[in-house]
Amino acid sequence: MSQPTAGGHLKADGALVALALLWAWTFIVVKDALTEVDPFTFLTLRFTLGAVALSAVARKSLLHRDSVRGGLVLACALFIGFALQTTGLVYTTASRSAFITGLYVVLVPLLSMALFRRVPRPTALLGVGLAAVGLWVLTRAGAGDLPRNALLGDVLTLGCAVAFAAHLVLTERYARKAVPTAMVAVQLWGVALLSALCLPFTEVRFTPSTPVLLAVGVCGVFASALAITVQTWAQARTSAVRAVVIFTLEPVFTALFSVMAGREVLGVREWVGGGLVVLAVLVSEVGAEALSRWKQRRSAPARA
Repeated sequence: MSQPTAGGHLKADGALVALALLWAWTFIVVKDALTEVDPFTFLTLRFTLGAVALSAVARKSLLHRDSVRGGLVLACALFIGFALQTTGLVYTTASRSAFITGLYVVLVPLLSMALFRRVPRPTALLGVGLAAVGLWVLTRAGAGDLPRNALLGDVLTLGCAVAFAAHLVLTERYARKAVPTAMVAVQLWGVALLSALCLPFTEVRFTPSTPVLLAVGVCGVFASALAITVQTWAQARTSAVRAVVIFTLEPVFTALFSVMAGREVLGVREWVGGGLVVLAVLVSEVGAEALSRWKQRRSAPARA
């Protein structure tokens, strides 16, 4: 397979930046919608719409055995992640949710060690340490001025980060033999079904207002079906490290959007804690790449 050209890298990076902007905006959109719809009704509508849209793309490949098998397993992790994130957004702010969700990248090496006995790299462990400090600053320092029940929302969102990290680790195992669009479509159907099964056990609220319908449409079609398709295309044309760097912009964009929209005022705690979380992701991933290249140069034979 031919290597991506410089122009291909730029197009792919541009597409990933656009995705980071889109996903950042969805934190604000969903936060607004949750005043008029309960989390599980929202998830049912969002993922049903996304599943229908992506099924139209996947078509017959939906019946691919490995795609169905992997998709059903991954749907469980994805459902837990989105259920915790969406419920957490009821209590915490959009920016805090975005920063804490971003921890999933740092948690991946720890889960890989637990599930597959892979020893984490030194940079990954350093990233975990920085992330822990950042999380403590976000959730503890000056906790007296936090919004009511914000800590509950933060804890739920931390659980979401763990679930998303598990989803990423398990995707590596199941994606090799599956058809990507089909496996993702199965996941979306799985999340929609699991969300619907929760409805009898929750207080259902649904007002078909503009914020709710906008959130369902944007998250279902654009942030799920379209975004996953674009991400798959883009990450085939750029490096994983470049993708991680770009995706660290997502919580930063969320914080900026939230402030610009007048939804919240960020204090020192949010900027310092959030900044440490972003730094943790960069150290964990970019630092590993830099360390690997340094070792390669050291071990390379000197030229005459």
